[in-house]
Amino acid sequence: MSDITIGRGSSEDGTFRARTVVLILAIGIIGFIATLVLGAYAPDLRSGRNGGAHALSTAAVGYSGLVRLAEATGRHPRIVRDEHLLGTEDLVVLTPETGATNIDGALAQRSARPTLIVLPKWDIVADPARQGWARYTGLKSPYDPEGVLAPRDKLKVARHRSGGVALVTSPDLPDTIRFVAPRPLQTVSGAGLIPLITDPQGRIVLGQLPDRTLYVLADPDLLSNIGMASERQARSALELLDWLNSNQAKSIVFDVTLNGFGRSPSPLKLAFDPPFLAMTLTVAAAVLLAAWQAVARFGAPRRRERAIAFGKAALIDNAAALVRKAGRQAMLGGRYVEMIRERAVTVFGISPQVRDGALDAYLDGLGRSARFSELAERANDARDRHEVLYAAQRLHQWLWEKNR
Repeated sequence: MSDITIGRGSSEDGTFRARTVVLILAIGIIGFIATLVLGAYAPDLRSGRNGGAHALSTAAVGYSGLVRLAEATGRHPRIVRDEHLLGTEDLVVLTPETGATNIDGALAQRSARPTLIVLPKWDIVADPARQGWARYTGLKSPYDPEGVLAPRDKLKVARHRSGGVALVTSPDLPDTIRFVAPRPLQTVSGAGLIPLITDPQGRIVLGQLPDRTLYVLADPDLLSNIGMASERQARSALELLDWLNSNQAKSIVFDVTLNGFGRSPSPLKLAFDPPFLAMTLTVAAAVLLAAWQAVARFGAPRRRERAIAFGKAALIDNAAALVRKAGRQAMLGGRYVEMIRERAVTVFGISPQVRDGALDAYLDGLGRSARFSELAERANDARDRHEVLYAAQRLHQWLWEKNR
């Protein structure tokens, strides 16, 4: 019996060629690695085109137009997805979409640094027909934007017919800031709120909280994509951001963590970020080398041996295996003594008439080394395979010494 077929089959007999198998494995490995990388960074790669009111949105209520305009005019805007990066000297623009949004973490990073909070105004839903577009269903309840800074700062929000009149700018602001009131106009009021931009009736559109560089823009239409449709509004928006910014500022930061686009911590992402990236590449290289060693052949191929060999050696091995499985090694001592005794009769030419005790006595007198009868008795008395093996080795050595 054998598991080796007679003759050699052609390399084309298999279902797949070796080259095809290698290609399938390569595609699978690359696909698996790509899935891991995309799974780790998918939250960071979201485009943000969901029709929301944030810096990634291209909808009417979004602020991507202002970001692009700031980029085109050399103001180096940055969209931040990590709350821990908000501790910069640059102006940070926060755009919470509802009053229930928790902005405490973002404000804790800002301390005394200039920060602009844009209050929500429109109640919108994503346009199912056009990706990135939004449909407004009306104005939010005034209670919603009032909750952005609550309960620490109690604000009061109101809406008014504006007629598109020019807004009034504080003397502290540059004369180039000349906004026109959106329709309708949303204003804010609160204890100690310092007016910076108001409507002709003195109602606050942009105000500063007392003793803080924290500014509140009541009407988001001054900065949103709606306002960027007007050259006057767009120019005034850039001038306003420049005035609000710090003297040490290098850019303008637009936060999107409050809008659900923050980077979430992930153990999988750590494997692809420094300093763990070096370890990941090292492990990947080691795996590739191990795979190459497993696949590649070194030297000429060796033909496999038969499962059951030919000849006496195979017969002896099989018999020994049967004895081991049966646990009868200890019973072989007496049989081995008989075999050595018969072999000695033949080797030394002893007469067949000499038997039993006389034969053992004759064998004992052949030399001064170990006596045959003592070795035979020890083999007969063996009780485990170790004693049988030792006794058999002594008998074999005895016969070899006498036959030299």
